[in-house]
Amino acid sequence: MSDELDDLKAAFDAAIPDPDPARKAANLAQAEENFARAQGSRTEARQTHQRGPLEALLNGVLTMLTTMTSRSALTATTALVAVGLFVVLPQTSGMFEPGATVPPAPETAAEENVAQADALMLEEPMIVAEEPVVIESDADASVMADRNTARPALQSLTRNSAASRQRALSSPMVEPAPRHALPETEDLGLMFEVPIDPFVRPESNTEDFANAPANPLKVTAEDPVSTFSIDVDTASYSVIRQSLMAGTLPPRDAVRIEEMVNYFPYDYAAPEGPHPFKPTIRVTPTPWNTGTQLVHIAIQGDMPEVSGRPPLNLVFLIDTSGSMQDANKLPLLKQSFRLMLSELRAQDQVSIVTYAGSAGQVLEPTAARDRAEILSALDRLEAGGSTAGQQGLQQAYQVAETMADEGEVTRVILATDGDFNVGLSDPGALKDFIAKKRDSGTYLSVLGFGRGNLDDATMQALAQHGNGQAAYIDTLSEARKVLVDQLTGALFPIANDVKIQVEFNPAQIAEYRLIGYETRALAREDFNNDRVDAGDIGAGHQVTALYEVTPVGSEAVRNTPLRYGETAELADPSDELGYFKLRYKRPGDAASQLIETPIQSGAAAADPEMRFAIAMAGFGELLRGRTALGDWGWAEAIALAQGAKGGDPYGYRAEAVTLMRLAESLSE
Repeated sequence: MSDELDDLKAAFDAAIPDPDPARKAANLAQAEENFARAQGSRTEARQTHQRGPLEALLNGVLTMLTTMTSRSALTATTALVAVGLFVVLPQTSGMFEPGATVPPAPETAAEENVAQADALMLEEPMIVAEEPVVIESDADASVMADRNTARPALQSLTRNSAASRQRALSSPMVEPAPRHALPETEDLGLMFEVPIDPFVRPESNTEDFANAPANPLKVTAEDPVSTFSIDVDTASYSVIRQSLMAGTLPPRDAVRIEEMVNYFPYDYAAPEGPHPFKPTIRVTPTPWNTGTQLVHIAIQGDMPEVSGRPPLNLVFLIDTSGSMQDANKLPLLKQSFRLMLSELRAQDQVSIVTYAGSAGQVLEPTAARDRAEILSALDRLEAGGSTAGQQGLQQAYQVAETMADEGEVTRVILATDGDFNVGLSDPGALKDFIAKKRDSGTYLSVLGFGRGNLDDATMQALAQHGNGQAAYIDTLSEARKVLVDQLTGALFPIANDVKIQVEFNPAQIAEYRLIGYETRALAREDFNNDRVDAGDIGAGHQVTALYEVTPVGSEAVRNTPLRYGETAELADPSDELGYFKLRYKRPGDAASQLIETPIQSGAAAADPEMRFAIAMAGFGELLRGRTALGDWGWAEAIALAQGAKGGDPYGYRAEAVTLMRLAESLSE
């Protein structure tokens, strides 16, 4: 043991040898070689099926295509590829030298997956110009084969051609989706777009409704005369119903109170004597303001014997543009006209003109008894193309002129979503054309279908200048109401250019306001001018108008007397609240006839017909957010309408109460 310790001590005491640089270098080189061999590294490039960032991107895209099927996933993939192409390709553009051309790759399962993606995206593949590529090695051949296999995915996912965009925009099932352009960069010098999923419908902002600010409260001593044209359109109420049933409050401009009130049938007194209708005027307390009164004006049109009506010539002018393919547009239109055909007689005639890009007659004038032929023409209609509204109107009137005979009624019925995007689309530009045709005896009615691009302003202008009615068809039940139950009134006028003028007595009425009829206001001098166009009344039609008036001395008077105003004693201190006058023309006459009667004072309790009309006026005021109702709100409006439903044979009033309850919930 002691000998071993001695040897160890001697070793420690011995001198440490000097380092050998050559041996150290050799040992390090050997270690590096052993490490490289263990890791599999080579000084030359190894062959691989993924070469560079481009092939990694392609492989990732194919993987996503085969595993993702949702539209949103495909949209995300499209955005990634679009960005990757502009970022990666410039970096790899010099990877290959010109030389031998790569032959096209055979069909693969990946291409089949891409074809399925193409069908979902509803677009054509973009054509990409090919450049010859030099194949320098087996490795390059492998890379290019994989690249050709993946190319169809890039072609289908990076489409940006004008043709594909046009197809997406004109597709009736897809509304144009917004496209967000990224700003141009100095590094790339390229502008590119990130596509948004075309299957997602954006909130539409293309609807245009005809309306005006609510009528102001007027001081009788300063402006005692109110003049307006009557209105029997009902489109506003149907639009309101469609909005509420969809769970949203209607746009305020879509609310025209007179059309809400006049949507419903009322039990008014039938006309007697020489005139085709009779006005009935009553006064009742205002439910929302105890200091004011409501003047209720009711006009009932005569209903002539249906058996004696003249033959009817109808031209169905049907919008078949791409925007009409939705189920609540062209398909509902076809069903609606089927209902109408059952009401026509053997001697009536029907022709069909369509417009989409260009106008065309698809059915020559055909007797209504040939129902199968008419229905076959309707069934063949398909939606596609843009909306050449002007050409359609021109051809429809030309056809109508060939059908018209003495003593017959000729009318064009325009059915559209209102999207006039080709030709004249300004209501003012169409005014003269429609008015000339109206004066020649051919009237125009307008039926609106669908939402999203509803051009209510144009439709209202066309109907008003064409002596016709504007209605909005949102359900088959509404189609039956307009085209079956009220067909006679919609197509056979009993009076044209009907105007109302009310002069209030300043000795009795301090202030007044007309509820609704904002778009029907006329100048005072227009009342006696027979050249000024106004509304029309059809057989059996009813018209209701409401004034809210404030008696002299009431605490509800809102305007204080002017300091330097008239001080003369007010004339006619009688008990008349005002004086009612009405002018109308019989169809075909150039001169108007006058009906006039005083409005007697003395408020009385309202009957159910008056109460329901008042409830509908309050409904409209609430939808427009008017403050004129004070604390009177949804609960009071609903209770008033509920208590005035009466017999309600068609259920229209019960439906209105339901809509009021929906509006109350949506307003909270």
